[in-house]
Amino acid sequence: MKNFIVPIFIPNISCPTRCVFCDQGLITSERPRIPTPQEIRNVLTRAVNSKKYRRENENQVAFYGGSFTGLTEMRIKLLLEAVKDFLEKGLFKSIRVSTRPDLLDDEKLELMRSCGVKFVELGAQSMDDKVLRATNRGHRVIDTINGFWTLRDKGFLVGIQLMPGLPMETESSFRETIKKTVELKPDSVRLYPTVVIQGTELARMYRQGLFKPLDLDEAIERCAWAVNELERAGIPVIRIGLMSSSALMEKGLVVAGPWHPSLGQMVRSRVFLRRIAGSLSGSVRGKRVALTVHANDLSFLRGFRDQGTKYLEKILGAEIVSIAADNALSRGEIRIRTI
Repeated sequence: MKNFIVPIFIPNISCPTRCVFCDQGLITSERPRIPTPQEIRNVLTRAVNSKKYRRENENQVAFYGGSFTGLTEMRIKLLLEAVKDFLEKGLFKSIRVSTRPDLLDDEKLELMRSCGVKFVELGAQSMDDKVLRATNRGHRVIDTINGFWTLRDKGFLVGIQLMPGLPMETESSFRETIKKTVELKPDSVRLYPTVVIQGTELARMYRQGLFKPLDLDEAIERCAWAVNELERAGIPVIRIGLMSSSALMEKGLVVAGPWHPSLGQMVRSRVFLRRIAGSLSGSVRGKRVALTVHANDLSFLRGFRDQGTKYLEKILGAEIVSIAADNALSRGEIRIRTI
């Protein structure tokens, strides 16, 4: 059964701090304002009438951006009650929100649960206190851990959002972040490699030589390693990279860093190719080979603009002369023939 998620953005309304990387108005192409109940109902009505909508799917309303639990109880109630009729009619199954780990008020959480919120995503960003201080995040690792268990104890499903490549992060500290995340066993993870957005404090730091973002290949490698570790532990990674918005596509708004509209595909391809390379390890070096995979794995094998094939040739030391599909193979399985 597929998920159909309708996003409603409340960018940067209730965050108590301004992180160095943040300009959600640009990231989401949304004005920094809270939508009215009628605007929410209009969005949901359009979604229900769209071609993608199927009543039998796990349809969900998602309040993204800002810090949902930082809003007043009155505003939270107004937003959630705008969804109430859609839930009662079975048009949507549940509500998802995102927030900070240090803004979890018991009364607000009870209100959320009573109004149909089932999934809360925590913007942890890192599990390294040095990184959190350097980004002016305003909370600590222990807040993330405590917040996670507060939500779990109240019956919510909990997701974790992480940002590889933040200031002060090293490859080693990122691996520790993933290790601590795996120990929590969240219900999902999102990976948003850090990009430098025009007008942010991070842009100033970058221009003054105080911050060096990951390049695209570094971000792909770091995320591919993380996806492998997380999903091997049974934790699904449901998003990699910022969603494309009209603002992000405008020239000059992304100053630097690994932003790419196909980043998720690139990372998934790298994960797939590394698994293949590990299973073939040296057995085809210097040879010409033909590869066959399940049809649904072809895009991962070829990668973005056939970069995956070139990457695999490089690490295997072999020449790939043909690629074919055979649905008799399992997903993730590969058949190789030397020529």
